[in-house]
Amino acid sequence: MATDLVKVEHISKAFSGVTALDDARFDLRPGEVHALLGENGAGKSTLMKIISGVYRRDSGDFYVNGEKIPGDLTPQSAQNLGIGIIHQELNLCPHLTVAENIFLNREFTVSGFLNEKKQNEAVKQYLKTLNLNIDPATPVRNLPVSKQQMVEICKTLSMNARIIIMDEPTSALTEKEIDDLFKVIAMLKAEGHGIIYISHRLEELSRIVDRVTILRDGKYVKTLNFAETNLPEIISLMVGRALTEKFPRIEVERGEKVLEVKNLSSLHGVGVKKVSFNLYKGEILAFAGLMGAGRSEVVRAISGADRMSEGEIRINGKLAKIHAPREAIVQGLFCAPEDRKRDGLCVKMTLAENITLPSLDIVSKLGVILRKLESKKSKEMVQSLKIKTPSVDQYVRNLSGGNQQKVVVGKWLMRNARIVIFDEPTRGIDVASKIEIYNIINDLKKNGIGVMFVSSELPEVLGMSDRIMVMCNGRITAELITKNTNQEEILKYATQYS
Repeated sequence: MATDLVKVEHISKAFSGVTALDDARFDLRPGEVHALLGENGAGKSTLMKIISGVYRRDSGDFYVNGEKIPGDLTPQSAQNLGIGIIHQELNLCPHLTVAENIFLNREFTVSGFLNEKKQNEAVKQYLKTLNLNIDPATPVRNLPVSKQQMVEICKTLSMNARIIIMDEPTSALTEKEIDDLFKVIAMLKAEGHGIIYISHRLEELSRIVDRVTILRDGKYVKTLNFAETNLPEIISLMVGRALTEKFPRIEVERGEKVLEVKNLSSLHGVGVKKVSFNLYKGEILAFAGLMGAGRSEVVRAISGADRMSEGEIRINGKLAKIHAPREAIVQGLFCAPEDRKRDGLCVKMTLAENITLPSLDIVSKLGVILRKLESKKSKEMVQSLKIKTPSVDQYVRNLSGGNQQKVVVGKWLMRNARIVIFDEPTRGIDVASKIEIYNIINDLKKNGIGVMFVSSELPEVLGMSDRIMVMCNGRITAELITKNTNQEEILKYATQYS
């Protein structure tokens, strides 16, 4: 039997007294894809950051290619050992070009001077491997999130890593991009690379995974051959119980019109062209379409993040002039954005400070924040949303992805919301946390609030919405009643470019 590429045993790690890993173990063989699964907060990313040298382990044994590692790795020493990681949260320099990001600190030089032409040519080859038509000289900030994710993958491939860690690599990719990535994974397997794969999209595991290891609450649960298990068993092991309903959809009588959008156009991003629709109280309206269809641009224009070039918005029948997010908030329209860390959270602030940030008028007096009231209100929200945290004074950056998403939602539930918009509300969170987010959306629906959400996952769109607006090329191509449609019909209209 070939020597394990990586083997870790009895790994423990704590942060500020909070245990993240407790006697965890994992191994990776050459030429396999080994999935590491668990709920948000199970310790998956922490274990991978220990393997890649980002974190130091508190205790445990660590082997690479059969050799015991006596001390802790650094990111550089891990890279030297052939370990590469693609982080869930993008780790790029937005002001640098694609080529500069891929070869950062490994630049192509001649006599101390940058050979930009040679560097760009090398990058083109890596981009070609992933079927990416991107100019290497393009600044990363000008790329959509999906393309930035692919640049991260190219960066790791360029390091010739034999051990590749992929943490939610498909969370922002289109179906075609996912297919291209899986072809690359198959090629890497055939060449003897080992891939540690973390994903909450459990349905995609059957296409690439050989084994799965499951963590729960920082502890090792079980390792299984994927061919000898099934998704219900995996989910049960992840959450410690059986989940009987994936999409807890509820029926509520639809109320009066709460939002009316007419001929909305925007020049930002891919552009939005003459978009019109209505939203009603107690309704969930989904926006579906392929990546680049203009769904997020509609959300950003409505919420004031982007300026409209034309069109009008009416809330409860009254013309709403929204030029900035604060003006939307005043009128009871709130948006939980797609990129929670960049647009939805202040990661260097505490949970309490994040939750109360849009509601400082509620927790302050004469311009002074009342800390006891701030703590009380945030604790109520933590309890209501089942946010896992040692205290409301925990920094948001230390929370898992699912709990960060709940904090984004909690910020707006303190206000008198009329309309709540979610852009990819369950991106990068586990199956149990998804259900908790769905239940939050259902609670809004039951309380007569109009809910809009953008999702790239069609089962989620069909499982939770009442109506669906399908977009393609910046336009609405269909309005569908959810109970009367299916994935095939949605995809037909999502590719209707004319």
